[in-house]
Amino acid sequence: MGVRISLPVPIVFMNKISTYFRESYKELSEKVSWPTWTQLQQSTMIVLVATLVITFIVLAMDSVIGNGLKFIYKQLF
Repeated sequence: MGVRISLPVPIVFMNKISTYFRESYKELSEKVSWPTWTQLQQSTMIVLVATLVITFIVLAMDSVIGNGLKFIYKQLF
């Protein structure tokens, strides 16, 4: 039986963190397929248009429900 020396917890923790960052960088640089500039612009426009459409739908629903409730409250009170 030999003497077992364990590293202090902060050193083990720092080794895990540095391994995580090394592996993350490797994954981002070698395994991820990045979009072209044109694809990025098209995707951005799709997201912007979808966001605007959904915003106007929610605005319309809010206005209709708000006005409907105001009408009902005026009739009741």
